[in-house]
Amino acid sequence: MAADALAEAAGSFDPLRPGLVRVAYRMLGSVADAEDIVQEAFIRWMGTDRDRVREPEAFLRRTVTRLCLDQLKSARHRRETYIGPWLPEPLLEEQEGEDVTLPLMLALERLSPLERAAFLLHDVFGLGFEEVAGTIRRSPAACRQLAARARKRVRDARPRYEVDRKRGLELAEAFFAASRSGDMKALGSMLAADISLHADGGGKRSAATQPVVGFYSVLKLHEGLAALFIKHGSQLVRTGFINGLPGFITREADGEIQVTALDIEDGKVAAIYVVRNPDKLGHLH
Repeated sequence: MAADALAEAAGSFDPLRPGLVRVAYRMLGSVADAEDIVQEAFIRWMGTDRDRVREPEAFLRRTVTRLCLDQLKSARHRRETYIGPWLPEPLLEEQEGEDVTLPLMLALERLSPLERAAFLLHDVFGLGFEEVAGTIRRSPAACRQLAARARKRVRDARPRYEVDRKRGLELAEAFFAASRSGDMKALGSMLAADISLHADGGGKRSAATQPVVGFYSVLKLHEGLAALFIKHGSQLVRTGFINGLPGFITREADGEIQVTALDIEDGKVAAIYVVRNPDKLGHLH
C-alpha cells in the first residue's frame, strides 16, 4: 500500500480507535485482546474500498463486534479451564460515570456472545435495533429478544446508584490503611455483613481459588494477610476508579503490582475484587 493511502486510512481510523477499543474491551474483558481486535479491524479497513463506506464509524463498529464474537467462542473454553475466579483486566478510569462496572462485566460473562453484543450495543452504546441487527446478523425482533433476555439476567448487577467519587476514594484509602496495618476494627466497620472477596491469580500468583463469602471469613482472611503485609510491606501506588469502582493499585512484596476494586453499597464494602495475575496487569506498569 502506498504511503499516502496508508496515511489516509489511518487518518480516518485513528479518531475512532478509542471508541472501538471501548466496544471490544467491554465485549472481551481484556485490554490486550481488545487492542488486537481493533488492530485487525484497521488491517481490514486498509483493504476496504473506503469511498463506498458511507458511515465509517458504523462500519468499523460492526467489524469489531463480529471479530469479538468470533473471539468469544475460543475465550469461553479458556475461561472454563481458568484457575480460580476469572476477573476482567482492570481498567483505570480517568472520567466519572463509567457505564459498565466490574460487577456488570462479570454478569455479562454469563450471557451468550449474541446476548452480550445485543445488550452492549443497544443498552450501553445506544444503537438502534436496526443497526444491532445488521451488526450481529439477526433480525431486529430477534435482537430485541436478545437484549431483553440479557437485561433481565444482568439486572441485579447494574449499579443502583453512583458512589460519590470523593467519598469512594476516601473509602479506598481507608480500606488500604486498615487492611495493611492490621486494624481489624476499622476494617470491620467498612464491611457489609454479606461481603464477598474474589481474587484472580490465574495460577500465576497465590490467590483464593474460590470466592470468600461472609463478614467473618473475609475479616479472618485479612487478619492473616495483614501479618504478611506488616512483615513484608505493601506499597500504595495510587487510588482511583477501576472499572467504575473505587480502588487502589499496590506494589506487593514480590515486586508485582496488584489491583483492588471495592463495590460499595449503602456506604459499606459489599464486594472486593483483587487482580493479581501478572498477565492482566502489564498495561498498568
